[in-house]
Amino acid sequence: MYKTGTMLSSCFLVFLSVSPVIGYVCEKTAQICETSLDIEHYLTMSSHDSLAVYPKEGKLYKYDVTNTSNADPVPKENIITGDGWEMRRLLVVANQSLPGPDIIVYEGQTVIIHVKNHLHSDTVTIHWHGLHQSGTPFMDGVPFVSQCPIESGQTFTYKFKAYPPGTFWYHSHVGSQRVDGLLGAFVVRKNEPDPLPEHILQIQDWNHDWDGNMGYQLMVYGIIENKTKYIPSQSLDGSFYSLFKAQSGLINGRGRFYFDLERGIHNEAPLEVFNVKQNTSYRFRVINVGALFPFRVSVDNHMLSVIESDGYPVRPTLAESFVINPGERFDFVINANQSVGNYWIRGKTLEVTPRNTIAEAILRYEGAPDVEPTTARKVCTEQDKCVVINCPFTYFPKNEFTECIRFDHLRSSASNDPAPTVVDGKFKEYFLNFAFPGVTSFPSSVNGIALEFPTVSGVSQPQQVTNACKNFHCDEQKQCKCTNALSLDHGDTVQMVFLNMGVGRGWAHPVHMHGHSFYVLKMGYAEYNETTGKFLAQNPDIDCRGGVPLEKSFCNTATWANQTWLNGNVPDLELQNPPRKDTLIVPSGGYAVIRIRADNPGLWIMHCHIELHAADGMAMLLNESFDNLPKTPKHFPTCGDFKIEEEEDAYVDSEADIEETISMQRFYVIVGVMAAVIFLQLLVIIGMHFSSKRSSSSKADITGKTNPSFNNY
Repeated sequence: MYKTGTMLSSCFLVFLSVSPVIGYVCEKTAQICETSLDIEHYLTMSSHDSLAVYPKEGKLYKYDVTNTSNADPVPKENIITGDGWEMRRLLVVANQSLPGPDIIVYEGQTVIIHVKNHLHSDTVTIHWHGLHQSGTPFMDGVPFVSQCPIESGQTFTYKFKAYPPGTFWYHSHVGSQRVDGLLGAFVVRKNEPDPLPEHILQIQDWNHDWDGNMGYQLMVYGIIENKTKYIPSQSLDGSFYSLFKAQSGLINGRGRFYFDLERGIHNEAPLEVFNVKQNTSYRFRVINVGALFPFRVSVDNHMLSVIESDGYPVRPTLAESFVINPGERFDFVINANQSVGNYWIRGKTLEVTPRNTIAEAILRYEGAPDVEPTTARKVCTEQDKCVVINCPFTYFPKNEFTECIRFDHLRSSASNDPAPTVVDGKFKEYFLNFAFPGVTSFPSSVNGIALEFPTVSGVSQPQQVTNACKNFHCDEQKQCKCTNALSLDHGDTVQMVFLNMGVGRGWAHPVHMHGHSFYVLKMGYAEYNETTGKFLAQNPDIDCRGGVPLEKSFCNTATWANQTWLNGNVPDLELQNPPRKDTLIVPSGGYAVIRIRADNPGLWIMHCHIELHAADGMAMLLNESFDNLPKTPKHFPTCGDFKIEEEEDAYVDSEADIEETISMQRFYVIVGVMAAVIFLQLLVIIGMHFSSKRSSSSKADITGKTNPSFNNY
């Protein structure tokens, strides 16, 4: 389904454990794992051989086949189907595959990946989502933060250590290319004997009409269909999602379009199949690679034991289902202890009816016929309630007999990983509101500031950042757009209170931090009606300030309502066994308290992982320990603006000037040759001197404290 890249002999292509998709796996004993990703455009529902295909009874047929009973189907492994919509959509993919090839390595190995940009008219970068990039902040894959974008025709080689172990993924960080298909699983396995057989399940919302750029513009300016304004869908708690029209859901790049969801009428597109053996346990690594919607994931007739999230283990928790937001990962173990047969794997958004986005796949026992399941989802009753992990709200409607386990109620299963402690003089606390504050316009922002990216590679060219927020007047009840950076001193314990409050509160935001897996100490939810599950009021623990009522406050300079909670004195913090995450839901009208230790020098972006929000500016930078920043690799690319400087002799603007230039040409050649001979050794020495100076910048050049570009807080 995709082109393979170059690899070392220590690595090879295999069938991934039990998954039907061919992927890249590095040998467990190898020290270096090397492969490549070719980035290019590709079309859904077509191939070079078949031109175009259409779905019928779970199979694909060439566009000109009129009698499928007498025709051979086209192998689906060679086709990116999406939801089977016959009108082809343009994608941006890695190695001609959606999702891109799984990359599986082992903890501690050195990973080398050559990314080649074959796009005709766009740049690209690849972010390795969840990997800390300790010692290699310039390999984080964020354009104009950790590197310059990779231009058309160029190759950029990423090299980093595989750490921490767990379920991660890679995706483009340029514009909306992730929504267009540039993504794939990246798994770092532990060096352990006899691991469980595993499957990788990547789930996403899908629009078969629009690419990511079109989707963003329609979010900003509105969707009009048949002269009617499209209304955003609504969540169970009454909150509205952003304006994104998802027509279907995909699992590992496959789904189907429902013409009538209630009657089950769809286009018969093929689905992903996960094969299992009876009485065997399997590990499922689930990744939400989508644009907007959270999915509630379940498997008919099977309970799920959630054992890990975002690469960090939690005490096994049994549930009927769990909610997974864009950017999050959850690992669960399933015991194939049912009768031999086929069972539905379901992903359902939290939208209220009649608008639901669903994703489906098939769990197929060995020996079961090649037919679709006839199973039904568990019926939740008062005597046998359904348990859902990672709810973005406190209650489901009472008549649904469903109980929520919030993420902060989970506990880490690690015995020696407590939260960083409060140390006098080395503790900082920041309140960061991820919201849409405004009066007449409501841009995505953090503390009212929409991120404007630098025009240079911030991590390697910090002195050239010119649009920092210190040059703007940002205030309690104002909107700003600038390069918003929070400077962190090395070794500090940093407590952040993520908010989703004030006049700009929106649907729950999955906030992703690069460079760290933070400790989740506490989450404060809004007040809800216990019967209907509907939102009632914002959490009273926070004082949004601003000199206006909470409902009008931008919440740009929030603090604790109870001032005794400052300096790390928040009650009910889980400090001994807090779970760790790199992507965490911030509930609507509520907050989350997280901690890190500032021990990973770099320039890291932190943003909402809803694609539309991040593109609109809901992001900021962490300028961490820049005096300890590792040196960038030799010949690391630079970039920036170019402006013509008007000089008196900059242009040849008359025929006389041209003639004079030509007549003097021979003289200049002779002088140049003589000068080259005389000063050759001097030039070499000078060149070596400046090269050495550039490769070892002084602390004054790269330190956040002395570099005024990043002194925003």
